[in-house]
Amino acid sequence: MMEQDYAESNGGVAEKDGAMNGVKRTETDVRPRYVCCHPNAKGTGCSVKFELHPAHDYVEGSLFVTFAAQKSVGRIEGTRRILPTFDWENRITVRMSVNEVAAMLEVLRGYCEKMADGNGLFHRTPKANTIITLEHRLEPMPGFLFGVSRKPVDGSPRRMCVLLSMKEALVLSESLGGAMLYMAFGLPKVLPRVAADLAAGPAVPASNLATAPCRPAVPASNLASGSTSSGTRTLKDVA
Repeated sequence: MMEQDYAESNGGVAEKDGAMNGVKRTETDVRPRYVCCHPNAKGTGCSVKFELHPAHDYVEGSLFVTFAAQKSVGRIEGTRRILPTFDWENRITVRMSVNEVAAMLEVLRGYCEKMADGNGLFHRTPKANTIITLEHRLEPMPGFLFGVSRKPVDGSPRRMCVLLSMKEALVLSESLGGAMLYMAFGLPKVLPRVAADLAAGPAVPASNLATAPCRPAVPASNLASGSTSSGTRTLKDVA
C-alpha cells in the first residue's frame, strides 16, 4: 500500500506529525520517508515508516522509525474501496543512531540472524524504556521480523511488530547502506568564499605566475629534423 493511501485514510497523518519552529507541516513539505504497511483481515496488522535525518552542524545524523498498530480493516462498499487505517495518534517512535543502523544492516545482509545477539537495542528515557528487535525468519514466510516494545514508567507495556518481506528488506538494506554516508557526514554543500578572500585575489600571486619557469618551446628546426630538445626520442622513433 502506498503512503498516500493510508495518509488520506488517517485524515492526513503528515499534518499531525508536528510543527517545527512554529510552522505547521503539511503533506506537501514533509520529509520523504519509506513506509511498509502490513494490514490484515483480523485488524492486528502494523505499519512502520523510516525517515532519514542527515547530520548537520554538530548534530549527529539519525534514522527515525515510527510504528503504528492497525486501526480498522479494509473493505469494499459497493464500488468504493475503503482502505485500512492505522493508529498514528498512539504511535511509537524511536531514534536510531548510525551504529544502531549498522546493527540493522548486519541482520539484513546476513552477517547474523538476530540484532544484538537476540537482546535487541535498549533505549532508556525518563518516560519509558524501549527495546528494538530485528531477526531473520523463515516461517510463516521468509522475511525479517522488526519490532519495538515500550514500557512507560506509569503505564502498561506495548509491543508492535511487522514481518518485512524480502523485497522490503532489500530496499532497506540498499537505502540504509547509502544513507549512512549522510548520517555520518551530512549533506555535501559548497561553502561560499569570504568577501575578504575574494578581495585578496587568487591564492598564487600574479608576480609568481609571471616569473614561474616554463618548459621552453621546441625549435622548428628540431621538429623538421625529427629531433626534440631532450635528444632521447625523435619523431622518426615514434613513427
